Amino acid sequence: MLFDPFQEIMPTWGDDAFFGSGFKLNADVYQDKDNVIIEVDVPGVKEENLDITVKDDVLTVSGSREENQELKKEDYYQKETRSGSFSRSIFLPMQVKSNEARAIFKKGVLKITLPKAEETKTRRIKIETNK
Repeated sequence: MLFDPFQEIMPTWGDDAFFGSGFKLNADVYQDKDNVIIEVDVPGVKEENLDITVKDDVLTVSGSREENQELKKEDYYQKETRSGSFSRSIFLPMQVKSNEARAIFKKGVLKITLPKAEETKTRRIKIETNK
């Protein structure tokens, strides 16, 4: 699990303290033998409004979600769905081959697969015997 320093203070200050009218993206980061995989929930966002970058050891997903029509009834107003721009940066746990990255967007989930750099893969070292 990656450390997010803002996660500790957000319950106290609330999302609007840092993100204004934007919203925070939820992300899962995990690995298999050959890849680092990041899944980001982006419901209501169109594929053409997403941007993914990798610089050094940081992956950034940014974009925008268009505003839905507001619900107004007499003196009642309710708006829980956030709109506007967003950005989420995630420190990668190891070196990756960013030029070989793949991204799939399906049903509001963005899945990014980043192949691990060769030097970060686990290799078994054979022990030689001196006989």
